[in-house]
Amino acid sequence: MDADACPVKHETYRVADRHGVHVTLVAGSWMRTPSQPNLTLEVVGGEFDAADDWIAAHACSGDIVVTADIPLASRCIERGACVIAPTGRPFTESNIGDALATRNLLSEMRGAGMIAGGPPPFHAQDRSRYLQALDRAIHALRRGPARSDAP
Repeated sequence: MDADACPVKHETYRVADRHGVHVTLVAGSWMRTPSQPNLTLEVVGGEFDAADDWIAAHACSGDIVVTADIPLASRCIERGACVIAPTGRPFTESNIGDALATRNLLSEMRGAGMIAGGPPPFHAQDRSRYLQALDRAIHALRRGPARSDAP
């Protein structure tokens, strides 16, 4: 999990505990985590993209990566991981190209002053969609390798 500023950490802890899966939180600095044997905090330091680099280097088939960072999602998909945004949006081989293109276009438009602001606010519906997507991803991975674009 790309843990810095992730709004669904506590939900992830509960789901992981229920399903008996391990969660590795990757962050630029120490953060308080519950005392659960299935949780690990990996502090990678404050260098730019250090957490993203660690996650991309360690992600592999059978992993579920939680991130809102689209370039990181792309890197993890290339390594065979299943990727979900905190809003519940699954990133897959079939949609990551469009997501990257949209991200780049919006970044250019912000840079040119054509639009202002960042992502929309996080809502309760996003949390609900995330929980559903995480549950689907866990079940898909347990079913086996027949998933090409899971969750």
